[in-house]
Amino acid sequence: MMKRSIGTFEIDGLTIEYSRVGEGKPILVMHGGHSNCREEFGYRDLYESRFSIITPSRAGYGRTSKEIGDSLELACYYYMKLLDHLNIKKVHVVAVSAGGPSGICFASKYSERVESLILQSAVTKQWLTAKDIEYKVGQIIFRPPVEKAVWKLISALNNRFPEWIFKKMLSSFTTLPADQAMLKVTEGDIEEMRKMNNRQRSSRGFLLDLKNIDDLSFHHLKEISCPVLIMHCRYDRVVPAEHAFHAKKLIPFSEVYQADSWGHLIWLGTEGKSVSQKVISFLKTTSS
Repeated sequence: MMKRSIGTFEIDGLTIEYSRVGEGKPILVMHGGHSNCREEFGYRDLYESRFSIITPSRAGYGRTSKEIGDSLELACYYYMKLLDHLNIKKVHVVAVSAGGPSGICFASKYSERVESLILQSAVTKQWLTAKDIEYKVGQIIFRPPVEKAVWKLISALNNRFPEWIFKKMLSSFTTLPADQAMLKVTEGDIEEMRKMNNRQRSSRGFLLDLKNIDDLSFHHLKEISCPVLIMHCRYDRVVPAEHAFHAKKLIPFSEVYQADSWGHLIWLGTEGKSVSQKVISFLKTTSS
């Protein structure tokens, strides 16, 4: 059974919540939007392959102080101090979706602490802006205290009608027509979506994500010196695949892996195991 310990680190009057899973070569995970240190996607295979997974709740998520997210570089400074607190000198970094800018900035600013970087369905450039309907809606429904009620409702409906909610939400994650997407879906995906919706919360973190993406520049990408694996699905509706090729163009030592999945959640679907195998192979190849 995969055991997770959750703790907090206090520094400069601020709090960083974090979790630890497994023993072995350390991986620092920058979770995606609406998530926290209880993230699970891709963890079991890493745990079973003898990796240690450290996941801070990013700025404004969970019990982590929103103040560390005053800027992207300030947040990364505090993630670095968390590694110091845990006496971890060097890590692999996995950055997911809206956690992409945090992973990119961390690998750029603290290259001596990073063995490799994996970007999974990651934001790598300007994403949602004030002119986008998703941005406008997000500013309303993912702002405290509204976000708590929104996720409580989604969770309740999903627990009662898991298959119906899965099919309703599918179009939010994929550009494929529903009938084509369902050909790539496994029975376990419905349960994974249900569990995801039960642990999701936006807190103050998602609004910080929308603000801090403006701190990310092409300089951060060009200054990354470690090996980089960029994993993306061509059918991703949440973060279009152009983000992957933007990163590939600017990061010196990078490769793109196009996941043949049904959308944004590349760990799920008929090709989910292939994604995990690629991740583990890359990590073992780049470990010193």
